[in-house]
Amino acid sequence: GYSSIIARSFSTKNKKPEINELKESCFVPAAIYPDAYFNKSIILKDNKNQAGIYRWVNKVNGKSYVGSSANLTVRFRQYFSFKNITSALAKGKSQIYSSILKYGYLNFQVEILEYCTKENVISREQYYISLLKPEYNILTAAGSRLGSVHS
Repeated sequence: GYSSIIARSFSTKNKKPEINELKESCFVPAAIYPDAYFNKSIILKDNKNQAGIYRWVNKVNGKSYVGSSANLTVRFRQYFSFKNITSALAKGKSQIYSSILKYGYLNFQVEILEYCTKENVISREQYYISLLKPEYNILTAAGSRLGSVHS
C-alpha cells in the first residue's frame, strides 16, 4: 500500500541545514500523502485504529494545520465529508475547513507527523504546534477551546 505514499527516512548527520530549513528538518513524518484527493482511500486504510498527530499542508501557499486524534481514520472521515465541513463552518470559524473548500483536496498534502498512544496525542500535538507554528491553527493550545470565539 505504500506505493502511492512517499515514505521518507534519511540521516541528516552529514548535512548542515540552512537556517530556514531548521524548522522543517527537526522531524521526519511517519507518512506523507502528496495528494489528499487521490490518496483519500489509502489515508483512511493506513490509519485505521491509529492514534497520532497529522498535518494538512496547502501546496499552493505553504500554510498548514496540525491536529491530533485518538482514531485518525474517524478524524479523516470528518475532513473528507462535505456535509461535516459545511455544518462545522455554519457553527463557527475553521481556517482549515475554509481552505479545503477554497483550494480543494487536490491542493493539500496530508502528513502523519507521528503515531503515538491515545494518552499522548494532546501533548504531542502541542509539541508540533509549538515547533511548526501552523498558520491555519486558530488555537495555539492543543486540545483546548481556550481563546476561541464562537459565533
